[in-house]
Amino acid sequence: MSSYKKYNREGLTLVELLVALMVCSIIFAAVATLAYAMGNAQRASEELSRHQAQIRYATLRISELIRYAKQVVQVGDDLAVWRADDNANDEIGPSEVVYIEAGPGRNHIYILEFPDAAGEQVDIKDGSAKESLIASYDERRVEVLPLCSNVSFYPATIDENTGFVGIGFDLDEAGAERHYEITANLRCRND
Repeated sequence: MSSYKKYNREGLTLVELLVALMVCSIIFAAVATLAYAMGNAQRASEELSRHQAQIRYATLRISELIRYAKQVVQVGDDLAVWRADDNANDEIGPSEVVYIEAGPGRNHIYILEFPDAAGEQVDIKDGSAKESLIASYDERRVEVLPLCSNVSFYPATIDENTGFVGIGFDLDEAGAERHYEITANLRCRND
């Protein structure tokens, strides 16, 4: 019997083993919960960083485009921009036109341009000019701000006399809707 008592003292009882398993389970559950929370926080931070980078890119691209434009007019749901007079003839050529589009459902912001286009003068105030350019030339459409909502251009009427242009839009960031604006003044306005 003495060998049995000696062996019993060196091992764990069933109760001790169950208590150890319970303590380990609690520790592992806490570690798993912490890892899950940290993963969610990292994903939210990455999404916010991606949105901020997209907003910076859109702001720089659009504000520079408008700032140095010769003329900006609103045509339907788009802004038509005479970006520059490349050939110094005081006429708007097809390669000098850029459209800022709100996208279908006003939920994206695109820049549409025709870099290799050559041809006759374009009337950017004409609503059919864009479709004519798309049908006649190769287009380059760049999505500068995906997955936004409520894209709007202001002032309410943007015409050849407008010196200030704004674009408003909303972004969903971590479940909260935030409003952003891109604004620019035209430096090279035709008066």
